[in-house]
Amino acid sequence: MKPIEFKGQTKVLQRPYNMTEADCSPLPIFTNGKQCISLWKANFYERIKFLFTGKMWHSSHSGKTQPPVWLKVNYPFNKGT
Repeated sequence: MKPIEFKGQTKVLQRPYNMTEADCSPLPIFTNGKQCISLWKANFYERIKFLFTGKMWHSSHSGKTQPPVWLKVNYPFNKGT
């Protein structure tokens, strides 16, 4: 899966200085100071695999703690946004 731009994004997070572009790409997000929301697109193979397994992995670049996260397929904003 890869992060993609979306209407309503407010900034783009850049990779950490110690990572290469191959390791980490820019991440378009919406943030309101309390949460960050990003949009990801699956390629054809990933969609088929998810369809049959219903499983998805999540990883955050942190080794000491796990911030609260969620994965969602429904639009996360109010319809007026």
